[in-house]
Amino acid sequence: MKLLGFAILLGSCLVSSVWTTRTVSKYITPADQDRYQKIFTDGLKSSDLQAVYFSSVNVADKSPDACSRLDAVYLESKFNDFEKNFYYSGSWKNFGCKTVPTKVKQTVEAALQKDTGSTQEVYFNLHAAKYLGVSVDEATKARLAKNLQAILKKDDSLNSLGHAFAVAAELGTNGAFAYDRVEDAFVQADEVDGKMLQFEGGLSITALIVNGAFKLTASLNKPAPINADQAVKLATYFLSRSSVQTPKGVSILLEALNTLSTQKAIAPICVKLSGNGQLLPESPVLMVKVSDLLGKPLSPALAIVSISVTSKATSEALVSKVNMVPSNSDPSVFTYSLKTVKPARGQYKVDVDAGGYKQTVKINVLGKVKVSSLEIGVGDSDSTSAVKKHTVTYGSKLDTELAADSQQKIVLKTVLVDDVSGKSVSVHQAFVLLRNKATNQEIIFVAEADSSKAYKFEMDVGARSNDFGYKSGVYSVELIVGDALISNSFRWLLADVSLKFTGELAKETANTVRQPLPEIIHQFRAPEKRPPRMVSDLFTGLCLAPLALLVLLWAKLRANICNFPCSLSGIGFHLGLGGILALFGVFWLQLNMFETIRYLIPLALFTFLCGNRLLRTIAGRSSEK
Repeated sequence: MKLLGFAILLGSCLVSSVWTTRTVSKYITPADQDRYQKIFTDGLKSSDLQAVYFSSVNVADKSPDACSRLDAVYLESKFNDFEKNFYYSGSWKNFGCKTVPTKVKQTVEAALQKDTGSTQEVYFNLHAAKYLGVSVDEATKARLAKNLQAILKKDDSLNSLGHAFAVAAELGTNGAFAYDRVEDAFVQADEVDGKMLQFEGGLSITALIVNGAFKLTASLNKPAPINADQAVKLATYFLSRSSVQTPKGVSILLEALNTLSTQKAIAPICVKLSGNGQLLPESPVLMVKVSDLLGKPLSPALAIVSISVTSKATSEALVSKVNMVPSNSDPSVFTYSLKTVKPARGQYKVDVDAGGYKQTVKINVLGKVKVSSLEIGVGDSDSTSAVKKHTVTYGSKLDTELAADSQQKIVLKTVLVDDVSGKSVSVHQAFVLLRNKATNQEIIFVAEADSSKAYKFEMDVGARSNDFGYKSGVYSVELIVGDALISNSFRWLLADVSLKFTGELAKETANTVRQPLPEIIHQFRAPEKRPPRMVSDLFTGLCLAPLALLVLLWAKLRANICNFPCSLSGIGFHLGLGGILALFGVFWLQLNMFETIRYLIPLALFTFLCGNRLLRTIAGRSSEK
């Protein structure tokens, strides 16, 4: 596995030496630096000992009570003892406090003489001793090295390795063992979108590994642990975290960027446009900033920075490999004026070659447009005859107030041309805005370009009535023109028009919109219409006829009812059965199905129990005979 990781690392080194540009498109700006200074200033006033320490590393606290305030923060801190001692010792050293913290110094000296259980504790103890001026002899360094090796056998996490690298860098040749673990750490880096490298754990772990590994390789006089391509990806990740808000985060970020910037063999640089990349037609000066990751000029300064400018629309080279001139106000900014080549309005690609560092940036050369002609008029919406149009000069307003009703349409046509060439141009945005002068309500329409690049707008007043809410009145008409490639986008009030919509339709529509819909109430289907009374009675008689016939036949056959059991179960059964028949009759006359079922269930249950009891009684009598 280790050999595989080394092979991948070596392969990436060989590939990167061929195609990497070693440039990034971002750096720590002056605005970032100002924000960082405020974070550090606020951190010095914090009650968090860690924030005080990292702020003191970057900003000097010259207040007379800095040391006494540091003592109070130290006593209130909830960190582990070795962390508290480290942050306190570092702040004490950075503040230049005179009184030596004897108790802290004795605690740190004692901690160095015993083995610890984590590389983090070793790191804090050793660096606290360094801040306090405690001498560390070779025997102590050798024992610390053995302690580190024992810890790494149990815990070789990224956090443990990062602190081990930083400690080993202070141990000289005793820390050489840790160099073999640098490769193991960097092969664990995660690549993000093929553009960034980071370690699991984010900014803190990534900065810890990078800073510690470079300190270790520098102390052992070994080559850099990463190649140029990896340095670019790590720098890109760190710069993506430039919005960090804590003193610790800002401090380790700046340290990591400074570490990468000082590695001349692999250090990436920033090559980007200075400004917004918009070149004005009257002064098309191209400015490119070439700096290190912290925004500082390169040292030594670059001898030549050349550019080639190519049109994106035509792929035609505007200039090729021309040298830029350093700016007098900022040595990291290089300029070149394109005024002599008179670039046309459009987008251009700029290939920058800064002493072997290459980067491609994009610029927009702006132009000016003017209104060649504009016509506006009102005509019948269903007529094909010519509309009477009025010509309006740019910058002025039509003297006549136009009027249009629901049977008419408004027509507008304008031609936009380039101010220099006079050719018709297309723009990203061409809108016609109508504003009610009484209510200030606005509605915007898009003006469409035809094949000749003339922009047309046609509005059927009647068809668009709903868009205006049927609000008749005087509307101002404005033309809005905008584009990313023009420097004189404008908004022109060109006319007033009186629009009249149909009043009845407006009222009806308003009422229709505002009136609530009828409430929906679930209902059973209405019953069918009953037949005449005579038909019902006749049908009932026919239904009862078989029952009368049954009684007659029983009498003729001399049916024996003497054996009818005069018991509660027998009477109950026949009463229940009769009740069920009676219920069906009532159902036929007035009950619905749900009401009938509600009455039928208890009646049927009673009949069933009585019938069961009756049958058992009859069966018992039969068995006795």
